[in-house]
Amino acid sequence: MFSLSSLMALLQVVLIDITLAGDNAVVVGLAVRRLEASQRRIAVLTGVGAAAVIRLALAVVATKMLAIIGLRFAGGLLLLWVCWKMYRELRRPDVHDEDGAPAPGALRSAIIRIIVADLSMSLDNVLAVAGAAGEHIWVLVSGLAISVILMAVAATVIARLLDRYRWIAWVGLLVVLGVAIELIVGGGHEVLEHVT
Repeated sequence: MFSLSSLMALLQVVLIDITLAGDNAVVVGLAVRRLEASQRRIAVLTGVGAAAVIRLALAVVATKMLAIIGLRFAGGLLLLWVCWKMYRELRRPDVHDEDGAPAPGALRSAIIRIIVADLSMSLDNVLAVAGAAGEHIWVLVSGLAISVILMAVAATVIARLLDRYRWIAWVGLLVVLGVAIELIVGGGHEVLEHVT
């Protein structure tokens, strides 16, 4: 189980996770930044739990997903929708009720944004991890667990920073928009190649 090749695969998976978890963490941080501390924890835990399920499901069919033309394009469009929702939220002032709590529905909205964004952004991560893990299933599962944990920890830190420094939210939005455009362009290119 712990052969040299499997340990090398695990090292590759950890490096991939560290590299790719940042984009997802920015999305989660942006989605939960206006929630109070207790709701923020709930949103992060729920979103990360959903991310774990999504990534596990994607990992099971990862190799077959490579053959689906247009999947990256569709993921980019989904992520573009998330960017639009975040942009609208960043443009309006913080919405709170009379007690100073976030507006009703904010928690549900944040969780939905986290799940949609993770669904659209996880494909690259899962495929990279599945490719690096090779035939070592325990490496694949460990890699997916590490990526989800990294995303949760980084998202909490990013959300705190966004509370203090609003301009970081705009930078984060640009990062997520860049990922969406990359997925749309790359996925669109695949579709065009297949059509022609």
